[in-house]
Amino acid sequence: MNTFTLAPDWTIEILFPEQSQTRVVLNILHCLAHGTQMSWLIDPEEELVIVYFADRTLAVFATPGDPIPSPAFAQPFSVTVGQVFGWLEE
Repeated sequence: MNTFTLAPDWTIEILFPEQSQTRVVLNILHCLAHGTQMSWLIDPEEELVIVYFADRTLAVFATPGDPIPSPAFAQPFSVTVGQVFGWLEE
């Protein structure tokens, strides 16, 4: 069994058709409750990215040119919705 004692600074989850979105979101919320700064939920079927912030607010990014926010420690990293889904197609 995998046991982690520290929360990651940033999580990125890719939702697959056979996965339960509820279970993935619960994992994201658990991480945020324990110190994760930001989480991305990438939904390839809907071609959107949901960003969960540390304060548990969220934002949805679905337009290919939309820049997706990244945590402060990862600046100046920048990526758009279109770039993320382009990588997933490769």
